Amino acid sequence: MKAAALQMVSTPSIEHNLRTAGRLIAEAADAGATLVALPEYFCLMGRADGDKLAHAEAPGDGPIQAALADAARRHGVWLIGGTLPLRADTLPTGAPSPERVFNACCVYTPNGEQAARYDKIHLFQFDNGEESYDEGRVLQAGSTPVAFDMTGSSSSSSAAGSEPWRVGLSVCYDLRFSELYRRLATPPCDVIAVPSAFTYTTGQAHWELLLRTRAVENQCYVIAPAQGGRHDNGRRTWGHSLIADPWGEVLAVRSEGEGVVLAELQTERLAQVRAQLPALRHRRL
Repeated sequence: MKAAALQMVSTPSIEHNLRTAGRLIAEAADAGATLVALPEYFCLMGRADGDKLAHAEAPGDGPIQAALADAARRHGVWLIGGTLPLRADTLPTGAPSPERVFNACCVYTPNGEQAARYDKIHLFQFDNGEESYDEGRVLQAGSTPVAFDMTGSSSSSSAAGSEPWRVGLSVCYDLRFSELYRRLATPPCDVIAVPSAFTYTTGQAHWELLLRTRAVENQCYVIAPAQGGRHDNGRRTWGHSLIADPWGEVLAVRSEGEGVVLAELQTERLAQVRAQLPALRHRRL
């Protein structure tokens, strides 16, 4: 199975970002990708955290979700839709809360149907005296790990092979919490997706280290699409979107700027690594 991690430098314009995402999805599909993954905040890198609130969609309804479903259907791919803001808790009146949104990762089949949704559990907070971030100001944390089975049954033209691939979902800051991935390892995942928008500072220090560690300890492929460049709001993201194999080897990477990162994922490689070092079977805790 060929997989694609898409790197973007998203802007405050949802329309512009959707056009860019559509073009990159098409490029990945034309290159033969079956599984395509967008980065965190692919649809909106606002000038302020509160911009997410103004553009939050209801689950299953909105232009961002419609664009993702349409792209998956049009190109016949499994699409991991980065993240988008979905309305969170409701007020006593039943109306959506204007104060919090979920940072949601929605997955679509080649038929354009939603196959899974994961709400980011761990919310990023960082302050080194020069940079300061606190996602908890506008995001509502999720609570449930999510994995799905990717099969070829939804589209004969986009079959992922005769056997399903189990794909675990995570987002950016989740990468630092190994216990999430252990929860996803029953049964073991074949692929872990990590759509991200790592800061330049934290990415330079830890991005590849953490991704390769997750691949090694879970003996699975890791696909990590990321934001990568200087954004209109002044923020610089690390980029280095990559795909790593179950031995921790980086198969493909892109440093900065928008583009498509492609790699071949092989069930034979998964089986080889798990057979020669059966660490998943040796777990005791």
